[in-house]
Amino acid sequence: MSNKSMWNNFRDGQKYMTEWPVRKELAPMFPENRVIRATQFAIKVMPAVAVISVLMQMAFNNYDGMPQAMIIALFALSMPLQGLWWLGRRRETQLPPALAGWYRELHEKIVSEGGALQPMKSRPRYKELAQTLNRAFKQLDKSSLERWF
Repeated sequence: MSNKSMWNNFRDGQKYMTEWPVRKELAPMFPENRVIRATQFAIKVMPAVAVISVLMQMAFNNYDGMPQAMIIALFALSMPLQGLWWLGRRRETQLPPALAGWYRELHEKIVSEGGALQPMKSRPRYKELAQTLNRAFKQLDKSSLERWF
């Protein structure tokens, strides 16, 4: 992976959450489904956990417990960032040879059935696989997909 800024990596993670097809057929083969769901949950819930942990100490005038509450708050706020970081890195990771071959077969099948896709990449990454899988689920019928899932 190139030397991208941390913020670009988080942005790529957000993009990948929308690009990846969260489908039950893919769950046994890829961790993306679990990471995306956990990250979406963390984005919604963890800021509240962070605020509540600090406010509870303040409400009970327990300022001796404030350092621990701050650590809990920082940890809670880091959880969605960890998911976005992983997804951003994964999006730009090249596919292993077996998955690259699967990507090529799937790409060829879509094109042979008249689908429009970006040109096939010689060194595909997970983002190209996500785009191809999305197109396959939209365009190919279930009998065509059964071979792969």
